[in-house]
Amino acid sequence: MDDKIKALSQKERYTFDDLTDIMQILRSEGGCPWDREQTHLSIRENLIEEAYEVIEGIDNDDKELIKEELGDVLFQIMFHSRIEEEQGNFTVADVIDGVSRKMVHRHPHIFADRHLDTTSQVLDAWDKIKAEEKSRISLTDKLRSIPRQFPAIIRAQKVVEKGIKAGEITTTATEALDTAADLIAALQAEDSTPDEAVLGELLYAVALYAERMDLRGERALTYRIDRLIDDLENSR
Repeated sequence: MDDKIKALSQKERYTFDDLTDIMQILRSEGGCPWDREQTHLSIRENLIEEAYEVIEGIDNDDKELIKEELGDVLFQIMFHSRIEEEQGNFTVADVIDGVSRKMVHRHPHIFADRHLDTTSQVLDAWDKIKAEEKSRISLTDKLRSIPRQFPAIIRAQKVVEKGIKAGEITTTATEALDTAADLIAALQAEDSTPDEAVLGELLYAVALYAERMDLRGERALTYRIDRLIDDLENSR
């Protein structure tokens, strides 16, 4: 057994550097066949799944689960970084350097001489700095930067949030509810047929209402689904 591998197998407590070595070994010629075969695309869903499992730990206030799943997310970050390092593009150290530089730059009230006293001022400054970094000047640029891979309700609320801040979306919460009522009536009409476009308008109206009322639609629906499962279990 290689001395490094033997030393790693006998450690009582591991460090970030050890994890870097473990990742390198797994992807090496004499490492794990499965790990060597993986690409960004083949493990794409793993990163999403691990992130959701962190959320599960947070929702359940399960400290051990949070710790474990944060480790799994970190491993996914190491995995993707290692793939890029093998191609000569960047390393996990570059990832750490990049996010550190970003946090310093986006907190001028901490690391520079800019005075921001409220959370609102901090968030406004963050959005402005981010837009400048990404060269996203127009509202359309900002909206298209929101990943389409987000769950639809989350994406809808983020689009609405930016649209409201820009003054382009002026619909009130009451108006959103009125629109939702009209759409429901249209779907209930005797001559109506199933229509995804109308359903989309209805779901958008609900997301707009949620954003106006500072509610998290994704979380609300998740809790409702959990309640449904509990109700179905209790009814058996």
